[in-house]
Amino acid sequence: MSLTSAHSVVAPSATSKRVAGTIIVLYALISIVPLLWIFATSFKTPPDSIAYPPKILFQPSLEGYCNLFSTRTRQTPEYINSLGPATGVCDETVRKRNMVIAGPSNFMPRFVNSLIIAFGSTFCAVFLGTLSAYGFSRFKVPLADDLLFFILSTRMMPPIAVAIPIYLMYRELGLSDTALGMILLYTAVNVSLAVWLLKGFIDEIPREYEEAAMIDGYTRLQAFWRTVLPQATTGIAATAIFCLIFAWNEYAFAALLTSGTAQTAPPFIPTIIGEGGQDWPAVAAGTTIFLVPILVFTILLRKQLLRGITFGAVRK
Repeated sequence: MSLTSAHSVVAPSATSKRVAGTIIVLYALISIVPLLWIFATSFKTPPDSIAYPPKILFQPSLEGYCNLFSTRTRQTPEYINSLGPATGVCDETVRKRNMVIAGPSNFMPRFVNSLIIAFGSTFCAVFLGTLSAYGFSRFKVPLADDLLFFILSTRMMPPIAVAIPIYLMYRELGLSDTALGMILLYTAVNVSLAVWLLKGFIDEIPREYEEAAMIDGYTRLQAFWRTVLPQATTGIAATAIFCLIFAWNEYAFAALLTSGTAQTAPPFIPTIIGEGGQDWPAVAAGTTIFLVPILVFTILLRKQLLRGITFGAVRK
């Protein structure tokens, strides 16, 4: 078969491209509807958030965000009138429901915990994964295939299968409800994914670059730092995104091993209670804010993420 005929067989037709494009657009629209609904709910009042049929058109309100960032107490109208004019939008909003702001909520400390634990564990997992992947890629490691399979097998277990042993171990070691304990746990879970992803990227980097650097007088470590790492940047960024997504959204271990000091946002947001039950606008507001860091991080590294997803599909 000639090169031209082979190319004509592989190349997709214009119709198939249009069909694929239509499917992708429809999938994107369907996927974004829940996010848009959560965003809209964050600007509803509690009655509007549970209205049936659901309200598409409503009067926007910041009550959800005010309830998210503050704790409130109910007071008599006489007491509220004695306080003088409202000092801000949130103060004015809660006073309409005969309530006053008693202080800040626990959302921001939980949100900061999520930032520290997620980014800290991602850094550790990518750092250790890069070193391990380089070792497997460049050196003759005894039983390398078996070791790589063992490393990958740690991701095959559902979290609930090891939740109780980890809980007992953390209680004995004093790591329960600590940021260090959660960083170590998420690092242990993510490092297997990091090793497998980064090994593939490092395998693609020619060994000749390092050999040339060492001939010029560089040590192995200097050659790794100056020649391998710059070319593995795309793989490192893609791996960091995958590790961060897991650590950022993880719920089971966070709910089991944290309760106060080191609690992250995922187990905290569903517990936001308002008068008469769940405060859905505040829950939606917390979810919206919680999505922002991972969304920004993914957008900034979207090219590397696409490269990581399609890795192995196309070879140069």
